[in-house]
Amino acid sequence: MEMDRLLPHSTEATILGATYEGGVVLGANSPTSTGMHVTSRLFNKITELADNVYVCADDAQIVSDYVRHLRIQLGQPTTVRSAANFVSSLSYNNKVTHQTGRIVGGWDKYDGGNIYGIPVGGTVLEPQRFAIEGRESSYLHAFLDRAWREGMNQEEAEKLVVNAVSLAIARHGGASSDGAVLVVTISKDGATSGWYSSIQRRIQDLNSMIKLLKLLTLNSLYF
Repeated sequence: MEMDRLLPHSTEATILGATYEGGVVLGANSPTSTGMHVTSRLFNKITELADNVYVCADDAQIVSDYVRHLRIQLGQPTTVRSAANFVSSLSYNNKVTHQTGRIVGGWDKYDGGNIYGIPVGGTVLEPQRFAIEGRESSYLHAFLDRAWREGMNQEEAEKLVVNAVSLAIARHGGASSDGAVLVVTISKDGATSGWYSSIQRRIQDLNSMIKLLKLLTLNSLYF
């Protein structure tokens, strides 16, 4: 117990975002831990940066405060792209001390719904169909490459994001495998959020997970 107090605080984040016809959906797992002990099962990793623009990260509140400060200084409206550039500069300037990926997503009147993945180091990638950072990201890329499709509606995109985060939680296991999945949906009509039980979702989608694992196993035979 005493040694755990000396260990770094970790959110063991799984974060991702996916676009759909009319907006974007961001998702993240909820637990945070210190050592082997889960300190919180409902840690918010998705925070508003500006109207209809959100950041998904294990330090989302810090990033949000930074971007809000820049907005006040510049006095300019924040688009999804400009917010992604702000977050990129924060990541780049702190790449030695804080190595974590972040995702910026939202909707604005200029470009509609967009998602930007910002990996460790601060590189801003072009708008993506979906973006994944954090724990089990390679695993989830394989899943979303097959599960995401053009023209999805809001309900389909939300289900996809919840399933993806739940699959990562199930694969990782351990003390942080409980908790919930936070989902934020953003469109021209505003933003809505909701919590989903990862345990219930894993039970409901067990067959989907088994099918995915079989598919990945078959694909690995060709490499």
